[in-house]
Amino acid sequence: MRITVRLFAILRDRAGTGELPLELPGEATVQAACSQIVEKLPEIRELLPKVAFAINREYVKPEALLREGDELALLPPVSGGCE
Repeated sequence: MRITVRLFAILRDRAGTGELPLELPGEATVQAACSQIVEKLPEIRELLPKVAFAINREYVKPEALLREGDELALLPPVSGGCE
C-alpha cells in the first residue's frame, strides 16, 4: 500500500522535506512505517520517541493500522508559549 508521510517543525527541518511517499505491506502499523521512515531519513531517528502520530488528522497510537492512501503525520512536541 502507498501512504503519504507528513513531517512538521523540527522533523521537517532535519529531514529537508515536509512530505514523503512511503510504500508499505498491507496491514502495516504506524510503528512499522516509522521503521521505514528512519531508514530513509536517519537524521530524525532520535526525535521519534517524542513524536505524536496522526492518521488523516486523528491522533493515534503506534499500534494503529494504516490503510491505502492514508496520510500519516509526525508531530514533534511543541515548546514555547507566552510568559
